Amino acid sequence: MSERIFDVEPYAIATNHIDDARMRLIESMTSIGNGYMGMRGTFEEGYSGDTHVGTYIAGVWFPDKTRVGWWKNGYPEYFGKVINAVNIAAIDIAVDGERVDLFTGDFSDVAIRLDLRTGLLTRSFVYRVASATVRIEFERFLSLVSPHLCLQRVRVTAVEGMPRVTLRPRLDGDVRNLDGNYGQRFWDVVDRRQAGDPLLSMRTLPNPFGTDQYTVTASMRTSASGLEMIDTLDHPLHVGEVFGATLATGVQIAITKTTAVVTTRDLPADRHLGAVERLLDDAAAMSFDEHLEAHSARWEERWARSEVRIEGDDEAQQGMQFNLFQLFSTYYGEDSRLNIGPKGFTGEKYGGATYWDTEAYLVPLYLAVAEPEVTRALLTYRHRQLPQAQHNARQQGLAGALFPMVTFTGVECHNEWEITFEEIHRNGAIVYAIYNYTRYTGDRSYLEGPGIEVLVEISRFWADRVHFSTARGQYMLHGVTGPNEYENNVNNNWYTNYLAAWVLRYTCATLDEVGAERASALEVSAAEREQWSRISGQMYLPVDDDLGVNVQHDTFLDKELRSAATLSPEERPLNQNWSWDRILRSCFIKQADVLQGMYLFEDDFTTDQLERNFDFYEPMTVHESSLSASIHSVLASSIGRHDKAIELYRRTARLDLDNYNNDTEDGLHITSMSGAWLSIVQGFAGMRVDDRGLSFRPFCPDGWDGFSFTIGFRRRLLNVRVTTSELAITLRDGEPIDVEVFGTVHRLESELTVSTSTESALAGAR
Repeated sequence: MSERIFDVEPYAIATNHIDDARMRLIESMTSIGNGYMGMRGTFEEGYSGDTHVGTYIAGVWFPDKTRVGWWKNGYPEYFGKVINAVNIAAIDIAVDGERVDLFTGDFSDVAIRLDLRTGLLTRSFVYRVASATVRIEFERFLSLVSPHLCLQRVRVTAVEGMPRVTLRPRLDGDVRNLDGNYGQRFWDVVDRRQAGDPLLSMRTLPNPFGTDQYTVTASMRTSASGLEMIDTLDHPLHVGEVFGATLATGVQIAITKTTAVVTTRDLPADRHLGAVERLLDDAAAMSFDEHLEAHSARWEERWARSEVRIEGDDEAQQGMQFNLFQLFSTYYGEDSRLNIGPKGFTGEKYGGATYWDTEAYLVPLYLAVAEPEVTRALLTYRHRQLPQAQHNARQQGLAGALFPMVTFTGVECHNEWEITFEEIHRNGAIVYAIYNYTRYTGDRSYLEGPGIEVLVEISRFWADRVHFSTARGQYMLHGVTGPNEYENNVNNNWYTNYLAAWVLRYTCATLDEVGAERASALEVSAAEREQWSRISGQMYLPVDDDLGVNVQHDTFLDKELRSAATLSPEERPLNQNWSWDRILRSCFIKQADVLQGMYLFEDDFTTDQLERNFDFYEPMTVHESSLSASIHSVLASSIGRHDKAIELYRRTARLDLDNYNNDTEDGLHITSMSGAWLSIVQGFAGMRVDDRGLSFRPFCPDGWDGFSFTIGFRRRLLNVRVTTSELAITLRDGEPIDVEVFGTVHRLESELTVSTSTESALAGAR
C-alpha cells in the first residue's frame, strides 16, 4: 500500500497536494462519468509532466491487430480495446502571456475535490507570474439528466497586479492510447467547424476485420462574463475559441463551456450536426447552476435506494461511497447494448468492455440497489450475443456456446490463450447470474423466456468439453484455468468442475419446469437431457479426505505449500516482482478459487467444511486480484472470523483509495467495486436470499457504532440498520414480508427490531 494522497472524508475525494510522481494516480481517482461517457480527472489547462488525458465513450472501441508468430488455430482475429476519444475538457489558460502549467509554474493553495454524492469535480489554486497573481477555480460534471452533455465553469480572479488573462476553450482531437504502438492514432478528423459553435467530428480508422467504424462528434458553446472573444483556433486537430480580458485587482471573470457529444452508435453521421445543435440549444435554456441542481437531484434519487452509511469510521464510509459512486458513474442500465468494463471510464488497461466480473460480482449489487430492469439489461446483453457465443465455441471445435472472456460484440477478442480459452468457468457465471436474478426477484419470465436458451447452449458446451475417464469412471475437465490465474492449464479445477455440474443440473431442472413443449422448441431431446444428468452426477471433484478440503486442482497438493506470510514485503505484489514461471510453479493464489465456489454455493457445505477450506486456502492467497478480498471477507463473516472479515473489507473498500496493488494509475478497478457492498451486506449483515425469502445473521464490526443500507427486494424497499446490540428493519414501500433473523422468522409489517446479542447470535448459529 502506497502513501495516501487523499484526505479521509466520508463523501468526497480531496487533496491539497500535487505529486508530480503520482499524477496519473490522482487522475484515476478523480475520474467522473455518467454511463454514456466519462473522463479521467486531468487538468483542463493541461499539464506538461507525466499525465494521461483520457475521455471514453461507452461502446466505442477499436479492433487492434493481434496476430503474432506463435499463432494458434482458434485464436481471436483481433484484440478489442477501449480507445481514447476527443478531449472535450480542454481549456488553455495564460496569464500575461505565460501558459498556466502546474508542472512548471509557481502555484500555491491548491485544492482538488470530487464530491461523491453529486459527481462535481472542483479544483482551485493561486498562480503567480512575474507581474501578477491570480486565483483560478474549475468546476466540471457530466450530466445524468442529459448524458450527452459535459458542463464546465472556470473563474479567474486577480489577486495582485493587473493581469492579462487569456482562456482558450477547445475540442482536442490529438489523442492517443497509452497502449498504442509508436504513437499510433485510432482516429481521422472527418469534419471540423470554427464558426458558430465549434465542432469536431472524428471517425475511427478503417480496420480489416469487418467491425464497425465509429464517428464521434463533439460541439461546444461557451458563454463569457467579463471577457471578450478575440479569435478562433485554426488547427487540423483542434477547434475552439480565444477569450481575453485585462483584470484589475479583485475583479473576477468566468466562462462556462457546454459540450455536446453524439456517436454513430445512436445516430448516423449525417444527423450529428443537427443533434448537437439541438442539445446545445436545449442546454442554453438553463444556467450552469440549474444544470448542476438537476444533475445533483438525479444522483440523490439513486442514493435514496442504494446508500450505505457507516457510523464511527470515516475511512470505511469513504471507501464504500467511492466505490458505489464510481460504479453508478459507469453503469446504471440505461442501454442494454452496454456492459461494465474493468476500468470503466477511468483507463484503457485490459482492453475489453465485458468480463465475467459482471455476472459474479456486480449482479448481486445491482439486484439490491437498483430497479430489476437494470440487472435484466445485463442479462439481455448476454442473450443478445448468444449467436456470437456459439461462434466462439465453434472456433474451438465445440458445441453449444462459449461466452467470451473479453468482448465488445460477443465475439472473443482477448489474445492470452491461457485466459481466453482455458478460463471457461465464466460460462457458469452467466448461468449463475440468471439463477441469481430469478431467485432474488421471484420473476421467472426471463429464465423461462430468453434465459433457458442461454442455459441450454451453455449446457451443450459443457457436455462437449468434458471427457470420460475410464480409469476413474467419472467425467473430467482438463486444460483449464480457474479463477486463480496464477495457475494455468491445469486439470480438474475444482471450481470449474463443480460449476459445470451445477449448470447441467440447473438446466435439467428448469427444462422440467418449463415443460415438454418448450424443450422441444429448443430441440433438447430426452437423450441429451439424460446425458447432462449423467455428467453432472458423475463429475470428478478432487477432494483430500485427510485435510478435509476440496483440492484446487489435480497436483495442487504436490506443490511446496507455504503461507503468504512467509513472503517479504519486497516481493509483493508478486506479479510485479516475480517471473511468470515462478508464479505458476508456486502455491500462491491470486484470488478465491475453491472458495469462490463455496461462496456461490454456501448452502451445499457445512460450517466445518467452510472453515477447513478457508483456513487452508486463505493463508496462501496474496489477494493480488481486485476481486479477491470481498469473497474472503464474506466467507470470513459467515464462519465467525470477524477480525479477518473486517481486515478484508478495508482492503476491498480502499483498494484504489490506498492503491493496495500499486496499479491504480492505470485506472480504477471498476468491476470489483461491488466488493465493499458485498462485504457489508452479505458479510457483516449476513443477508442471504433463498426460495423462502430474505434472511440476516448480522454483527457490528468493532470500532463501528453501526451501519445501515437500503435494498430493494421483490417489489419492496427496505432500510436495514445494524448496531452493536440490534438489527432494525424498516419497510419503506411494499407489502409486508417474512424475514428470518438468526434462524427465527419474523413478520415485517412496518418496523422490526431484533436483538443481536451474543446469545441470540449463538442460538441461531449456522
